[in-house]
Amino acid sequence: MEKISRELKVSAIENGTVIDHIPSNRVFQVIRLLDLYDSNEQIFVGVNLESEKLKDGKGIVKVSNRYFADWEIDKISLVAPTATLIEIKDFCIVEKRKVAIPDKIQGIVKCFNPNCITNHQPITTCFNVVDKDDLKLQCHYCEKITAKENIVFL
Repeated sequence: MEKISRELKVSAIENGTVIDHIPSNRVFQVIRLLDLYDSNEQIFVGVNLESEKLKDGKGIVKVSNRYFADWEIDKISLVAPTATLIEIKDFCIVEKRKVAIPDKIQGIVKCFNPNCITNHQPITTCFNVVDKDDLKLQCHYCEKITAKENIVFL
């Protein structure tokens, strides 16, 4: 009987970004947050892949010809803080870094407090990250705390 290789072979991308080490249950949330559903670029998505770092498996998203802005990387960090970003140019890795939850979040998350001024006036939301482990954000304006299960992206 012939033994089948367990290795998954995926073609390399010439230019673009690889988002690796995404918790498997967060892969499609990352795709939605980055608005990749309507992309015309080649995208590879892998879910429930073996991982030494993530016990429940990992996901990976490879996006050709796309590099992400800091605010997009901040979004990734809030839903997949274990993720690694790998930027590729001419088939070479030019940068590899772990995402990091920033100390301040601006303009990407809605305040949980329905009475907050940011929910009634054209003001950019601003939060201080008060707990990076359990992800809690404190609104700069109303000072209410938004827990990770209540985060709504703009």
